[in-house]
Amino acid sequence: MLRRFPRGLTVAVIVIFTLLLAVVATMSVRAWRESQRSDLARAVSMAPAETQRLSWTDWRAVRRSVGQDLGQRPSTEDVQAFLDAAFARDLSTSSALVASGPTLHEEFGFSPADLEWELLAQGPEGAVEILKFADDADFDELGQTLEALGFTRPDSRGGVWEGGPDVLARIGPNLTPELQFFALLPDAGVVLTSDTRGYLEDAVDAARGESANLTSVDEVVADSGSPVNAAVFTGSYACEHLAMAGADQSDQEQADVLIEEAGGVHPLDAFAMARQPNGSVRVSMSFENEDAARSDADSRARLAGGAAPGQGGDFADRFAIESATAQDRVVRLVLDPAPGQYVLSDLTSGPVLFATC
Repeated sequence: MLRRFPRGLTVAVIVIFTLLLAVVATMSVRAWRESQRSDLARAVSMAPAETQRLSWTDWRAVRRSVGQDLGQRPSTEDVQAFLDAAFARDLSTSSALVASGPTLHEEFGFSPADLEWELLAQGPEGAVEILKFADDADFDELGQTLEALGFTRPDSRGGVWEGGPDVLARIGPNLTPELQFFALLPDAGVVLTSDTRGYLEDAVDAARGESANLTSVDEVVADSGSPVNAAVFTGSYACEHLAMAGADQSDQEQADVLIEEAGGVHPLDAFAMARQPNGSVRVSMSFENEDAARSDADSRARLAGGAAPGQGGDFADRFAIESATAQDRVVRLVLDPAPGQYVLSDLTSGPVLFATC
């Protein structure tokens, strides 16, 4: 015999079931979107909102590129050889840890030889290193190591391990000041370090999603794909430090003529230059609207194919332009570096004509 449920109860069950399906669907979409994001995008999402410049190094990709199998317990000599090989191929210039590598390996138990990636986020009030450790990293052991090295253990989980310049000086040579203070976030698999305690505390809040993080560069970061190394700038930083504003007067005058001949340019909202695994360099620039992007795809390609005032010579001596396209608000230039040319490290400090404002 079939039992009949009250009509009101049946409707309530249907409503609840529908809501549950909606929640599951929303969670599935979010999980899918997260899976599509690059490691660079995930790292940038942890950077404080006031960040102006980001320097990215995918150390796993660097190790693949140089073809070195360092094994589980490399020697300090092996670590140094790896870093030398990476530098020779212009793969480590975005890192702040290269000079510190041997001492990090010997004293801290980690280095670029085993990190997954590194993001240096710099703003007007300070800088923070965001370091991704392997999934099986032992954060308790790292904490014991820090304590043994002289760092003061924080009162709370995720708090700041306090070192300072004297502690670094006692540990060993060539340690970057950004290693003076540590914060361990095992749930995210990352370690944050900085030269300033207060800035590190702010960065931890941003990394945990408890305060605002950087979003103005999201479009160029997404367009950069999964680079081996990269430099990312906010529009204001690029216009002040990367564009022609800091060039000599004669170079600025030449630049003005070249810009006019190219058809003019629009202000940048954000800028990124990213070395791809295949060796090409992708330049991504975002603008206020699609019309500006379409216009600048042509003009900035012309600028990137001509003279390089402030850098010397012509850009064509450094790279060939494979393509120049506009998609929504983003312009992408794909550059093929000439043999022996270190395009990423050379052209991430100004003046760079095709990055001008």
